[in-house]
Amino acid sequence: MEISTLATYHCLAFVWYFFVAYSIAHVKTEERPSEVFLYGGQWKYLTVLNLILQAVFYGVSFLADVLRLIKKLRCAKCIISSRDLLFSVLAFPVSTFVCVSFWTLYTYNRELVYPKSLDGVIPLWLNHAMHTAVLPFALLELLALPHRYPAKKKGLILLGFVAFLYISWVLWIYSVTGEWVYPLFALFNPPGLAAFFAGSLAIIVAFYNFGEFLNRMIWGQSKFSSLLLCI
Repeated sequence: MEISTLATYHCLAFVWYFFVAYSIAHVKTEERPSEVFLYGGQWKYLTVLNLILQAVFYGVSFLADVLRLIKKLRCAKCIISSRDLLFSVLAFPVSTFVCVSFWTLYTYNRELVYPKSLDGVIPLWLNHAMHTAVLPFALLELLALPHRYPAKKKGLILLGFVAFLYISWVLWIYSVTGEWVYPLFALFNPPGLAAFFAGSLAIIVAFYNFGEFLNRMIWGQSKFSSLLLCI
């Protein structure tokens, strides 16, 4: 894909995610179900944090494209390294996890993750923007250009660290409010919850490996290396 086309795509994706994040952040306070938006507001939900993550990723990607267009290659290489690290370790696995886990649990029992009371607050299009469109965007990014994945150990340590931070945030909110971020968590005793978190981490690691596999299968190591030399 031409750099100018990539720049246009990344700019539009950034604007889209910024718009979606803005839309969910400005749900009218008086319309919010009290049992949903307690301590931490929207920022306790992985879905909303993922929107911010995607906006940052596409903003960094657009910056890298612009630097390549204006021939600032030394700066571009540094930004591209950050872009690839963001995509491989966070943007792809988190988007995939959000989409797959949300719709799996929603199909089983929506009250566990997305209470019916939200239907009158969050429009259907916004629900799909947050929980459905994130996966096609991630797959399109894989198809649009190659990404350099970090060493496996480094990538998994970074991913595990971010997962640990989010779990700590969830537990902190429970310690302050006595309420779980997701009603699903109330179904487990402490060992069961620990097992659930461990299983979720295993799934997101699998999505990380899946993204790396797709990147390699689509682009191939030799073609990938030649494209990097053109930067």
